Amino acid sequence: MYSGIVTDVGRVLRVTGGDSREFTIATAFDTAKIALGASIACSGVCLTVVAIEPGAFSAQASPETLARSTLGDWQVGTPVNLEASLRLGDEMGGHLVLGHVDGLARIVERRPEADSTRFAFETSGELAPFIAPKGSVALDGVSLTVNEVEGTRFGVNIIPYTLAHTNFAAARPRQRMNLEIDLIARYVGRLLAARREAA
Repeated sequence: MYSGIVTDVGRVLRVTGGDSREFTIATAFDTAKIALGASIACSGVCLTVVAIEPGAFSAQASPETLARSTLGDWQVGTPVNLEASLRLGDEMGGHLVLGHVDGLARIVERRPEADSTRFAFETSGELAPFIAPKGSVALDGVSLTVNEVEGTRFGVNIIPYTLAHTNFAAARPRQRMNLEIDLIARYVGRLLAARREAA
């Protein structure tokens, strides 16, 4: 479980494997304090640490994860938003994030707006109904509030601090990001679908 508050932007050091892949990610985290088997959100994807070295950790991704997220596109040098899993009693600064990516959102616009930066995204018709104005989404693991929704498009504002301390700094139109819909919206949608099936 995570809160969507990124605490480091790592970089992919190595990529090995084929259908399944292992990524080694450089980080400013104290790797001496990372346990094997620990969960770390890597650009919104919950991955298990399988190896540790000074200044870096390695994690594996299954074919399902590679197909559903942007991890299949990762190369050496790719910036990765990192967040360690929450502990009981930690501050919940964003919203409840599982690290289970639902799909992808593509940037269609980036422009300055006052002191912040406005991003417009487009996602699939399957996921769009779960996104609501003033609701929460996680994009590449960053907890964000939705400003507006129009069809399959939605907008968010990124404040200067978030822009400087996440991979949004380098994000550009046409780039894809990992999208996790709000946990509550996910279960409300499932309950409504089950009710329709029963009727």
